[in-house]
Amino acid sequence: MKARVTVTLKTGVLDPQGKAIENGLASLGFDGVGEVRQGKVFDIAISDRDAEKARADLSAMCEKLLANTVIENYAIEIL
Repeated sequence: MKARVTVTLKTGVLDPQGKAIENGLASLGFDGVGEVRQGKVFDIAISDRDAEKARADLSAMCEKLLANTVIENYAIEIL
């Protein structure tokens, strides 16, 4: 089974990398781009066949390592 975990900064947390990307896009001539927020995507292969257990394990992975839950949100998608 495969899963995708997307980690993004919570609303209100400053995102200097997103701002740098936004400015870079503007300097390349892409007008109308605003409020760029960057994040991380993890594609993970799980040997478990039970989707609920896999989701619980992935959530534990996020809570312990993949996301800083103080400033980041995460979303889990079973593919």
